[in-house]
Amino acid sequence: MNALPSVERVELDELTCWRVHVGDAELLVAQQGAQILHYQHGAQAPIIWLSEQAAYHRGQSVRGGVPVCWPWFGDLRRNPPAVQAQYAGGTISPAHGAVRGLDWQLQGIEQADGAVSLNFVFDSRQHPLPDWPHAAELHLSIRLDQQLHLKLGSRNLGEQPLALSQALHSYFAVSDIRQVSVQGLDGCRYIETLDNWQQHRQHGALGFAGETDRIYLDTPTRLSIVDPGWQRRIHLDAWGSHSAIVWNPWIDKARRLSQFAEDAWQRMLCIETANVGDDIVTLAPGESHSLRLTLSSEAL
Repeated sequence: MNALPSVERVELDELTCWRVHVGDAELLVAQQGAQILHYQHGAQAPIIWLSEQAAYHRGQSVRGGVPVCWPWFGDLRRNPPAVQAQYAGGTISPAHGAVRGLDWQLQGIEQADGAVSLNFVFDSRQHPLPDWPHAAELHLSIRLDQQLHLKLGSRNLGEQPLALSQALHSYFAVSDIRQVSVQGLDGCRYIETLDNWQQHRQHGALGFAGETDRIYLDTPTRLSIVDPGWQRRIHLDAWGSHSAIVWNPWIDKARRLSQFAEDAWQRMLCIETANVGDDIVTLAPGESHSLRLTLSSEAL
């Protein structure tokens, strides 16, 4: 008989975290950035990858898990002009926005129907973002049952339209990146950032034989990671998103990354459910947008 769902507060170095158990599923979430750090079922391999060299310091995103990138993704200078125009700073801006390194407010913990939900909020009126003078409220609902459900909601509380890009920067654990593939991208346009941001089209499943950093557009609701080594398939089901970033640093770049072992590239794959490129979000005053992602796995 499965134990009842449980939630406990834990401290990891400088960060307050929440550990959740539902059935055989275990989830760990940091209050800073509302960042998921760990997700696993029983004795199976973790679904979400966390670096063996992860550091739990205030003001610094933890390497791995699911950081929230908002109100822009990646290098602001590579974002559409409407997103760039929201920023009032100079040419130097933090990658992926700022909310992933800031404390969010835990609004509540709910237990119902055998599931546990953690509800976080970040309000830029109470905690203004540097050089981003806009009133907006960001919600992240994390619900754990036998699957993991994320809902990232953005609401424009200002008096002018608000343009933003965003991503759930999900790191997935894999047995060996050289053996896995991603299904669901066949026919999608993608931007090859490693080839001067040229646009191409995907043919068939995506495999990996070197550094990968691609922005896929017109993505379907479901993408799947097929992992023969662990005999499983991880499904990503997304709504409110028609773009995704697929990233693995491979050998050379891995040596330059912080909180990242030299060989860790073999054991991880990022598929970032996103609103980027021509899929950015533009909110009228008072308007909201929801980006939803459900993660599940099954045996091959």
